[in-house]
Amino acid sequence: MTEQVFILPTGKPALLAFLEKLPMVRKWKVTVCLYQKRRSDQQNRYLWGVAYKVLQEATGQPAQDWHDYFLGEHFGWEKYDMFGKQKLRPLRRSSKLTTMEFMDFVAFIQQRAAENGLYIPDPNE
Repeated sequence: MTEQVFILPTGKPALLAFLEKLPMVRKWKVTVCLYQKRRSDQQNRYLWGVAYKVLQEATGQPAQDWHDYFLGEHFGWEKYDMFGKQKLRPLRRSSKLTTMEFMDFVAFIQQRAAENGLYIPDPNE
C-alpha cells in the first residue's frame, strides 16, 4: 500500500475511513506531525525568474550556481568526499522549506545582493 497523507481537520473523515479499511492481520505504522505549508510554486517562480535572473544578468554566473551558493550560505554547508576530493553541498534544499522559511531565504538573498550593489525587487513590486 502506498503512503497516504491527510491534512486535519478537514481530512479527518477520510482518515478515519482509511484507518477502518486497513486489514488488522498486518502491522501498521501511523505517524502524526504538525502540518506546515511548503513554499508555493509562485514563490519558486519569483526566486528563479526575478531574484536569480537579476544576479545572473549582472554577473554572468548561472542561476543554479547562485541557488546552491545562497542555500549553503543561509543554511550551512555539509562536507562530503567525492572520488577523494572534498566537496561542499548545502544542508537544506529550497523545495523542503515552509512558506515562512522561504520568505526569510529570499530576504537573505536580497540583503546579500544589496550589500554588493544589486537591487532585487520584492515579489509584490
